[in-house]
Amino acid sequence: MAYLDHINACNNANLSRYARFRIDDQPVGAIRSDFATALTALGSDFIRDENGEYGFAAHIETPEHRNEVLVAATRRLCEQGVIKRLHGEKFDIRNQLSDPPLCQLDRFAMPYFGCRSWGVHMNGFVRKSDGIHMWIAHRAKDKPTYPGMLDNMVAGGQPTGLGFRENMIKECAEEAGIPESLSRHVRPIGAVSYLYETAEGLKPDVMINFDLELPEDFIPQCTDGEVDRFELLPLAEVAGIVRSGFDFKFNCALVVIDFLIRHGYLTADNEPSYGELLSGLHRPLNV
Repeated sequence: MAYLDHINACNNANLSRYARFRIDDQPVGAIRSDFATALTALGSDFIRDENGEYGFAAHIETPEHRNEVLVAATRRLCEQGVIKRLHGEKFDIRNQLSDPPLCQLDRFAMPYFGCRSWGVHMNGFVRKSDGIHMWIAHRAKDKPTYPGMLDNMVAGGQPTGLGFRENMIKECAEEAGIPESLSRHVRPIGAVSYLYETAEGLKPDVMINFDLELPEDFIPQCTDGEVDRFELLPLAEVAGIVRSGFDFKFNCALVVIDFLIRHGYLTADNEPSYGELLSGLHRPLNV
């Protein structure tokens, strides 16, 4: 087992199984053949072009119309059992942060279309006399995704209508009871990207990451039921957990590895795969 195994596990996609999904002339996702068949069988709103790529029919011209079509299509596909479940929270479909949203899609439907999702993750840590300690969340055992696994202190998807820092402060309050007097000090430190394949489809995702140094006397609270408990661990112990297994939710391990590099725990002198880790945390996401 090695740190690099987490990079490889998060970039497991076999793109030969997918066809592009486009909006106008922009490739925004990729879909598997079984999903493509179910999608085009719904009616005339989705088409397969002469290049074998999929997208909206020509009469679907505006973001508002795309949204209407996607709501109806995902509900129908959920009724058919093609989509396992819907979340109710909407994510923007766009390729770059600077791009205006082309439309919105239910959070749980994003992998079926292979569209890029954005999220926020936060490393909460404490400096003690013996070094850095990191707050680790234990996901609730009844959580529908990755129950019981280890997680970053605070994390969440990026919904339509919120800025990343605004969303991070909101998630701090909702997940860990961190008051804004503390969470307003979150420090944006970059992003991690990966191309992950699940049973539902592709996740060409980007995590916008933050650090938050917390006082020793602060104790997080499990406020929204998504976390069973929080645990404050020495950084070396956290590193050992990541190094030795897959106890962390798959993408959260990457956020920890990024922290270990930025805070000098992993260096070119003590980690043979240091260069591969640096490049592997920032996977090109073209699908």
